[in-house]
Amino acid sequence: MTDRGHIYIAFGKPDSIDSHPSGGQYERPTEEGGGSTSTFPFETWHYRYLEGIGDNIDIEFVDTCMCGDYHATMDRSEKDALKMVPGAGLTQYEEMGKSTKADRFKGGGLEQLGDGPMSSSNQAKQFDRLDQYAKLFAPPPVKYADLDEFLAKAKVLNGPPFLFDVRTDYVKLTNDTVLVPLTLQVRNGDITYTTKDDYSLGTVNIRGRVSTITGHIVQTFEDTVTVPTPSDLLARTKNNVSIYWKALPLTPGRYKIEIAIKDANNPDHVGVWRRSIDVPRYEDDVLSSSSLILADTMERVPSKNIGTGSFVIGNTKLTPRVPAYVSAPVIYHRAQNLNFWMQVYNLGIGDDKKNDATIEYQVTNLDTNKQVLSAQESAAKLNPNADQLTLEKSMPLATLDPGKYKVTIKVNDGVLKQQIAESAPFNVVN
Repeated sequence: MTDRGHIYIAFGKPDSIDSHPSGGQYERPTEEGGGSTSTFPFETWHYRYLEGIGDNIDIEFVDTCMCGDYHATMDRSEKDALKMVPGAGLTQYEEMGKSTKADRFKGGGLEQLGDGPMSSSNQAKQFDRLDQYAKLFAPPPVKYADLDEFLAKAKVLNGPPFLFDVRTDYVKLTNDTVLVPLTLQVRNGDITYTTKDDYSLGTVNIRGRVSTITGHIVQTFEDTVTVPTPSDLLARTKNNVSIYWKALPLTPGRYKIEIAIKDANNPDHVGVWRRSIDVPRYEDDVLSSSSLILADTMERVPSKNIGTGSFVIGNTKLTPRVPAYVSAPVIYHRAQNLNFWMQVYNLGIGDDKKNDATIEYQVTNLDTNKQVLSAQESAAKLNPNADQLTLEKSMPLATLDPGKYKVTIKVNDGVLKQQIAESAPFNVVN
């Protein structure tokens, strides 16, 4: 949504940041004309190398309104708060009488730095600055244009379809933004491998897009998933699965998601998945929850990795189990643990500044319709002053007989007098 956010998402964390959050006194470097002035708040981000752009890239962001709205600029004089003040903030040559402040605004050009020891060098680099700025803010090139064509034109597949499964979940970020994690699952045996030096490698290219019901594309994504396997284990791992995770921030509403994948070692092996989704709106003062996610693994992440990286939601890394189709049960083996995760939003807070809710956990055998697990805990014991809770539980399945089950989480809010329940089916096999 901002220039700094755009650059951070596109190119990652800068190698260094020269930050002046309050502006103030500033000694200009020689390449900016020298001399002393006062500035608006500004930052200069430095990247040692950016692919496709070059070495030693500096990007300057200026907050000219002093309201926290930093924007990228090609004109390094834009941060000069005294540029329009006669006789103030003079450059080195202006102090020496070799030029006047009015000279800064003559002759056009990208920058209004004024005359200085390196003025001719700055003029020669204007086209370089234009080229760099255009590359920084250009839309990313489409790597898999052939897959984009499959999505746009619904082309007929030349070979057998490349089958894959997709799971969608919903997690509240703000009242106006919902995180929609997409989890793609591919069977390893459906991937074509290349072998070299007793090592086999499968590669899957992914291209996806999200559009509104009117056909307006609001987001696209593409990535490559590699599946490395020792050649002598290739036959044993063909029934294993590989998963890919993409988290999309979307506003509430109805969308169409389209995903195409291609086997990089077999260009005719292409698969396409399409589905409409309704991203929920989380209203204030209404008890609600995220999706109930049944996970393969679930673990805490270091504080520096909170909210970043694949499969990370908040401070938890979880790999969701993907069903074969919508509402189908996921499958666990008895030797595994059942991991489930859910967030609860808008818990009521009483006059004592505490919540008053109980959370019930139930596991029901769908074959016999009997509860095999029932537990209850108080929200006050988890976090007494919070209106939002993250529920994470793990239970061994060794005591359960093979069969069909359902896990249910019920939340009873004593302050709001509201109740919600979420459930998810799963099967247990030997």
